Amino acid sequence: MKLQSIKSAVVRFAKDEEGLTIVEYAIAGGLITALVVGIFRALGTEIQTKMQELCTAVKGSAC
Repeated sequence: MKLQSIKSAVVRFAKDEEGLTIVEYAIAGGLITALVVGIFRALGTEIQTKMQELCTAVKGSAC
């Protein structure tokens, strides 16, 4: 490839807004995934604590 054709390909890629949209969706998807994982971790810990409190209150040997 000639230097001019490489340059025009790079310029075309930089101006392509569809590619930018895909990147934006990927970033948004990653942020949403991280948020959901954080929420599930927080809820999981809270639920585990509540279950342990219930077991202790009942004084069951299954705990």
